[in-house]
Amino acid sequence: MSRLTDLIAQAKAKDAELGRELEREFKVLSERRSFGLNFERHRPESVELPGRPVRKGDKVRVLPPRGSTGKGDQRLWKVVGFAREKGARLARLEMLGVAEPETTSVTVEDLVVVAEFRDYIYPGLISTGRVERGGDKPFHTVINGENFHALEALTYTHRGMIDVIYIDPPYNTGARDWKYNNNYVGDDDLYRHSKWLAFMERRLKVSRELLNSEASALIITIDEKECLRLGLLLEQVFPDARIQMISTSINPAAQARSGSFARIDEYIFVVMIGEIAPERLPLSRDWVSSKGRTHTGRARWDLLRRSGTAAQRKDSPGGFYAIYVDPESKAIVDIGEPLATGVSVPDPGPSGSVPVLPIRKDGSEGRWQVAPETLRSYHAEGRVKIGGDHEKGFTVYYLKPGEWKKVQSGEYEALGIGPDGSLILSENETSNENVLAIPSTQWSIPSHDATQYGSRLLIKLIPQRRFPFPKSLYAVEDVLRFFVSSRRSAKVLDFFSGSGTTAHAVMRLNRQDGGRRQCISVTNNEVAADEQAALRKAGLRAGDAEWEKLGICDYITKPRIAAAITGKTPEGEDIEGDYKFTDEFPMAEGFEENAEFFTLTYETPVAVSHNRAFARIAPLLWMRAGSEGKRIDAIPASGWAVADTYGLLTDLDTTTAFCKAVASKGTIRIAYIVTDDERRFQAVARHLPDAVEPVRLYESYLTNFRFSMGR
Repeated sequence: MSRLTDLIAQAKAKDAELGRELEREFKVLSERRSFGLNFERHRPESVELPGRPVRKGDKVRVLPPRGSTGKGDQRLWKVVGFAREKGARLARLEMLGVAEPETTSVTVEDLVVVAEFRDYIYPGLISTGRVERGGDKPFHTVINGENFHALEALTYTHRGMIDVIYIDPPYNTGARDWKYNNNYVGDDDLYRHSKWLAFMERRLKVSRELLNSEASALIITIDEKECLRLGLLLEQVFPDARIQMISTSINPAAQARSGSFARIDEYIFVVMIGEIAPERLPLSRDWVSSKGRTHTGRARWDLLRRSGTAAQRKDSPGGFYAIYVDPESKAIVDIGEPLATGVSVPDPGPSGSVPVLPIRKDGSEGRWQVAPETLRSYHAEGRVKIGGDHEKGFTVYYLKPGEWKKVQSGEYEALGIGPDGSLILSENETSNENVLAIPSTQWSIPSHDATQYGSRLLIKLIPQRRFPFPKSLYAVEDVLRFFVSSRRSAKVLDFFSGSGTTAHAVMRLNRQDGGRRQCISVTNNEVAADEQAALRKAGLRAGDAEWEKLGICDYITKPRIAAAITGKTPEGEDIEGDYKFTDEFPMAEGFEENAEFFTLTYETPVAVSHNRAFARIAPLLWMRAGSEGKRIDAIPASGWAVADTYGLLTDLDTTTAFCKAVASKGTIRIAYIVTDDERRFQAVARHLPDAVEPVRLYESYLTNFRFSMGR
C-alpha cells in the first residue's frame, strides 16, 4: 500500500488531475469489504444541462442534428474560446481524456453543457411560479433539477435540518425507467445492478448530511428487483441507524407475471436515526391484529408460567412455588416460598385459599417466570391478576417491565384497582372503530391501493395527463404520519418526487391538525422515453420550450401540486370527487397552503463572490431561513434589508441601522452579512440579538460547495 501511495504522489507531481483520479480509484479499492456489499462504481455520473448557457471552460457534448433520433456524439469536449463566423457564434472545443489533442469548432446552439458529479457546483434557483393560499404559513418548494445537485444545494440550506426523507426511487426493472450517464439502463445491461447501487449510494450519502442526527427517518419504497441490495446498502451508509422493512399490499388485484407468482406488494425500508421511533396512532382495525402484543392498543398481560424453552421445574427450581388465591374474589392472599426438591405439594395457605402451582398443560411441573420476592413487589403494584376459575383452574398473569413502563408513562391509563387487587387499565380505545396502536410490519390497507388512490386520483387532479405508477396518496400520508404526527413543523424531503404525492400528503396532514409542515420536492424535467423519439423527429431538442413543457416537473409535478392547493385542474375546472379516509372533504376545496416552484441553476464562484448572481442565490438564503414570508430578491440600495425571517447587510457602514431593525423585528432567525473581512463580520455579529444566527456571505456559500460532497 505504501508503495502505491508513493507512486500516486509521483503521478500527481507530473499530472495533478491524473494523480487525483488515481488517488480516488485507490481509495475506492482500499475500502472494499471482505464481506458485505461490493460493487463497481463505474465512472462518475454526469448529467446534461439543456438550456444552460455555454461558458468558457465548460464541459460539453455535441448534439445530433435536429430531426435525428440518434444519440449523437457522447464524447466530452472542453470549451476553450468563442468566435463568430457568418453571424453564427462558434465555440472552440478541445477533446477531453485523450492522449493526442483534438480540436474543433461547433455552433453554440448545437452544444449541451455536461456536469460530472465529481465536479464542484455552485447552485442557484430561479423562481418559475408560486401558489399562495396559506397566509403566513411556510412555503412548500419544488425544485426542477438533477436531484444529486439539488441535494448538494440543500446542504447549504438544510444541513442537519430534515426530519423525514421519503423517496420512491427507480426500481431498476429494466423497462427504461431511469438513466445512468444519459443512457437508459436496460435489463440486458450486465452492470445494471451495480450502476443502480452507485446511483443510489451517491444520493444517500448526501441525504445523510441533511437528516437531523438527533431524530429523523429515511423512508424508501422498493420492489423485489433491488430490495436485497438496497437493504445492504442502507446498512453500509447508515451503520448506526435502526432499520426495518415493511411489506405492504399496493395492488389487491394482483399484477400477473409470466412464470411467477402474481405480485400485490412492495417493500418499505424505514431507517430510524437517533431517538426517532414510530408514534402510537389511532388506527382502524385493518391495521391491527387482536393477537398482537404491544400493537393492539391494549396492555399485554403475559402468562406468569414459563412456556417455550427452559420451562420445566428443573430449569429453575426457585420458580416452583405456590400462589394462594381467594376463589371468590380471585385476589392473591399470599405468595409462598420455593418448594424443596422432591416436594410437589405445598403447605396449606390462609384459610379458604386455593394454592396455584405452575403446572404445565401436559401435567408436568413447570416454573413461574419470576422469583417469589419479585412477584410480591409486582403484586403490591397491581401488576398481577388471576384468570380462570376454581372449577377449571386458575391462570396467573402479570405485566412485564416493558408494559409497566407504558402504564407509568400514561400510555395506558390506570383507572383504579379491581376487587382482585390488580390494576384496571384503559384499553386505549379512541372510538368503536379505532385503537391507539403501532402496527406490525405487514400492511394490507384498502386505502393503499395504488390503482384506485394513485393513478385514478391523479387523473382527477390533472385530466388527460399520465404518469406511470404513482403512489396512493393515502399510503404516503399514512407512513409519514407515524413520524411527523406530533411534529407539526416537520421538514419533509422527497428527492424522487415524480408526480408530487409526498407534498400532497404533507398538505393533507397539515389540514388534519393545523400543522405547518413543509415539503421540499425535487424532480427533473425528463420527458418520457416513448415521447422523446417523436419529439426528435419533429426537430425538437431538450431545452426547447415545446420539449420542456412535456417534462415531468412542468407537465406533472407542478400542475398536480398547484391543483391540490387551488382545488382546480390546470384547465381551471373544479376537481371532481372527494378525499377519503382520515379526512373526507371535496377535492375542490383545495388546501390553505403556499408553494413555490424553482429551477436549479449552475453559477460561477466569481459571479457569486462579486454579487452578480445574487438574484439566483436569494431563494437559497430565503429557504435557509425557513421559506416563510417575503424574500429579498435584489441587493438593497440602502445597504441593508430585513424580510420576515432574515436580514441582509451588504454595506457594513449601515451596521447600526441594520442591527436595530433586526432587533425590533423580533422574528429574524438569520442575518446574512456580506464581507471578506472576518474581523468586521465578528464585530457585526456581536451587535446582533443572541437568537439571530450570523452568516458570512459569500464565504459560507462558497466554502460549503468546495467540500467534495458525496464523491
